[in-house]
Amino acid sequence: MTASIDSFIFNLLLLITILGEFLLPCILKHFYKGYNSKTMVMSVLGSPESPVRWIYNAWLVWLGAFLLFASILFFKNNFAVSSVLAVLTFISISAFAVGAGILSGLFSVNESKEKVTIASKIHGAGSAIGFMTLLFFPLLQCILAFRSHDIIQGTVCMIAFLLAILFFVFFIMGDKDNFKDTIFSYEGLWERLSLFFMYVPFLYIAIHNLFVV
Repeated sequence: MTASIDSFIFNLLLLITILGEFLLPCILKHFYKGYNSKTMVMSVLGSPESPVRWIYNAWLVWLGAFLLFASILFFKNNFAVSSVLAVLTFISISAFAVGAGILSGLFSVNESKEKVTIASKIHGAGSAIGFMTLLFFPLLQCILAFRSHDIIQGTVCMIAFLLAILFFVFFIMGDKDNFKDTIFSYEGLWERLSLFFMYVPFLYIAIHNLFVV
């Protein structure tokens, strides 16, 4: 049977994967002394200094591989609605899957930002490109949903897009010296919130296909 975005197994794995993206760091942080989830990004869990690096980096590779597969299914599903939006959605998901998933899992960032290596540069570039492309995923899904006359999904995705941008801006501001010792310095918190709202379309589709349809 050909895999599709409507299949039970795919949606179950999608839901588990997205929830695992947030639950796993909550578990692993207890085994990494000194790790602060409010001020430290999730990637630090995979740093050379981390005692749980192998687990977290393996997770990132799984995340990337699965979302890369998902990007193909989303492309096939959306092509009939709009070929242009289908291509843009594919790029949005697949760039994140490769950059913030697979490459970030294979090339670790260091705990300290001052310590720069080739691996950390690759990690940083991959994550930056990945986050920037996935940021527009909720907007693309919003447009596709409205074109398909799915008002609820379209509205949810639009709200998610606006909140993803808001928290992503907070996340970027947290890296600036001018905002040290302010609420914006909670880089880990803003990263998680921005990523959560980027993932909202995945969660909506998985939950809808598993429990509503």
